Formats: sequence, C-alpha cells, structure tokens
Amino acid sequence: MVAVGVIRSDADLSTDLRLLRIAEGLDRWLDEHVPDVVAVERVFAQHNVGTVMGTAQAAGLAMVAAARRNVPVALHTPSEVKAAVTGSGRADKAQVTTMITRILDLEEAPRPADAADALALAVCHLWRPAGALQGGDRHELTPAQRAWAAAEQAAKQRPRR
Repeated sequence: MVAVGVIRSDADLSTDLRLLRIAEGLDRWLDEHVPDVVAVERVFAQHNVGTVMGTAQAAGLAMVAAARRNVPVALHTPSEVKAAVTGSGRADKAQVTTMITRILDLEEAPRPADAADALALAVCHLWRPAGALQGGDRHELTPAQRAWAAAEQAAKQRPRR
C-alpha cells in the first residue's frame, strides 16, 4: 500500500457542488499518485435508490478522471471484492476491514471503513486482473499485475517438499 484516503463532500452542498468537490479530490489524488489502473466498484441495484445514484455518480467521476489520464479502469462488484478478501461475497464491513488489515499487515485497521473498502477493491483487482479492465485496446496487464502474475507463476513452478 502506498496510500489510502477517502474523499468527502459536505452534505449541505447541492449535488453539483458535491460532485465538483469529489472530482477535484480525484484529480488531486490521481495527479499525486499516478496509478497504473483505477479500480471502481461496479454499481448494483439495491432498495435505496438515493444511495445507488450517489455511488453511480461518484464512480462515473472516477472513471472519467482516469480516462482523461489514459489510465485503464477496472470494475468489480461488491460481492466480488468481499469474496476476494474474505472468502465470502456476503461479508460485512467489519470482516472486510479485519481481512484487509491482515492481508496488508497493517498495524491498525484503516479508518474510516470506506478506506478499508477502497483497499479491498485494490486487492481484489490485483488478485483478479483478468477480464476486469474496461475499454477496448487497454486490456493489457499493468506492471503491478505482471509482477503479481510472475510471482504466482514462480510459486507454481517451485518443487514441493
């Protein structure tokens, strides 16, 4: 892990200004960290339409910010992320946070819970790179994914004792 953060906007602002604050935060984050890929949670239908709309709007901002920098975007469902880090697609936030803390060997759990969710999304993408990237000719693996694949291949080739 290089860094983790959560972009917040004031709930008292109008939706357009809240989205502007999020877009500005995403731009700062991407410019500072220059990622090889951006993993985004795939929005799914649920009973709370307001939550789905807000999540979809923020996800769209992240995808556009990445596309402007020619950074590939990967989409993963919440169930896929939970299953990747906990073994269960129905894990709760506490289980995801606990496993991310263990997987990344962190001294303390990431806070807020949204930060743990972001790390889980990144870990899921690193562990499940094939087929997740969006956008035509950008299906090649990132340097981090190539390193991960090489390490997995080397581990498979080692003789077992």
